[in-house]
Amino acid sequence: MEELRRELDGVRSIELDNAFYVEDGTWLESLTVASNGAFDPEPAIEGISGASLFYDSEIPTESDGLEIRRLALLANESYPFILSLVLRQKAIPNRIVLQNGVFEVVVTARDWDQFRAMADEVQETLGEFELLSVTQDEEPGEPLDSGRLTEVLVSKLTDDQLAVLETAYDRGYFDIPREASATELADELDIAQSTVSERLRTAERTLLELIYGPRE
Repeated sequence: MEELRRELDGVRSIELDNAFYVEDGTWLESLTVASNGAFDPEPAIEGISGASLFYDSEIPTESDGLEIRRLALLANESYPFILSLVLRQKAIPNRIVLQNGVFEVVVTARDWDQFRAMADEVQETLGEFELLSVTQDEEPGEPLDSGRLTEVLVSKLTDDQLAVLETAYDRGYFDIPREASATELADELDIAQSTVSERLRTAERTLLELIYGPRE
């Protein structure tokens, strides 16, 4: 993931969706890459030793200046690196994403001792580890993008809803404090402020339905 980030310009994030062992040290790895502009992954991957592009598809987006592609790579390596540290401790990897030059990893551990052993190995192997948050949950969560959330979202939201949601996110509407107002979003999208609010609420409700299911 880090090598691919270095080969591509304008990358926002690279997420490891899944990894499967093939044979002879070769892995089939699924990645979702978000970039600030159009990019061709094939020459970038050709520049990485032991890697080749197996599959490439674009995920539709209405946001200008954003391209999202889902890649499947054949990579010859001893083990997908971050993933190996998690699996060796028998923890569940829920999310592994590289953004702003930093790996953010969400995992489910059975108990504190299991988590501490994993954290110690990460610290020893990588030399740096920062714990952002810990929550206790009865449900372990799905491993590594089992629901393929990004593709689900773009299929559930209309183009208009997706455009408003992405513009609001890009312009800092959801930040605290807000960096853009609904009026500024409306001006940029050339629609009424009431339309911005309606589409945002509808998109947010759709996201919540994906998590909690429809209301009775």
